[in-house]
Amino acid sequence: MTTIRTTCTTCGEVELMPGELSLELTALSGTGAYLFACPTCGDSQRRPANHRVVSILLATGVSYQVVDDPDRITESEIARFSASLDSGNWIDQLLG
Repeated sequence: MTTIRTTCTTCGEVELMPGELSLELTALSGTGAYLFACPTCGDSQRRPANHRVVSILLATGVSYQVVDDPDRITESEIARFSASLDSGNWIDQLLG
């Protein structure tokens, strides 16, 4: 059976089975992050996953979900920003 070797910030190197990790893929980029609970200390871990890591994790059967790019500005954020500018008191909020 396949094991995946990674590191815990507290315990150092750990080995996991594919079912013990999950992968968050950033839409359109092919990168993301993988998440796991350390088998030694139980701490939740989140590590960046470049194209190579994503390919390896997918090939070993790690489950994944596609998430929105956290750096991308959405249309609803633009609408809220525009509405706050139209409120007229944004300068007071900025200075206060």
